[in-house]
Amino acid sequence: MTDPIEIRDAIVDTAVTLAAQKSWEAVRLYDVATALNLSLDQIRPYFREKEDLVDAWFDRADSAMLKQAEAAHFYELSVEQRIFQLIMGWLDALSSQRKVTRQMILGKLEFGHLHIQIPGIMRISRTVQWIREAAHRDATSVQRALEESALTTVYLMTFIYWMQDDSLGSTRTQQFLKQRLQQAFWVGELFFAKHHTDSSRA
Repeated sequence: MTDPIEIRDAIVDTAVTLAAQKSWEAVRLYDVATALNLSLDQIRPYFREKEDLVDAWFDRADSAMLKQAEAAHFYELSVEQRIFQLIMGWLDALSSQRKVTRQMILGKLEFGHLHIQIPGIMRISRTVQWIREAAHRDATSVQRALEESALTTVYLMTFIYWMQDDSLGSTRTQQFLKQRLQQAFWVGELFFAKHHTDSSRA
């Protein structure tokens, strides 16, 4: 195993697998190194600390989400349908390790972990921006701020709901997200103003 991308993926996969066997809190980088027959110094160029593994795990979800936008006829969907597919694509990428994902999030919320909570907020913002880009939203100024606030709220509410959802195929989460999107579009056009021209159809 010499390819950098392959090594990086193996480190993340191993850490998540170990967490599934015990817990995310119990995983240590030296456990990952031992499992992969690597030294800590060999892991260090890829991940400076354990928290970087969490970012890499969610980066995978971002990538999977953006692939949704590559599907044929994606931009023939309504904006609401695009957002739905993007968020569900993001969640589906994490679904194989839902319990570990929940533990990662709870770890960030622990009292005194301000050093990882602030970057966590930035990560939420980054994912929301990718959703807007993939959905081809181009609002500016106040309208953009309103869209971002509404989208962030829907995204976080759905993520929290999904973490506790044990329904087959996350069907309850899908219904929850559809309802939240419908509400967001309906309430005073706060989410996506109908008068705003969709850039993909201009």
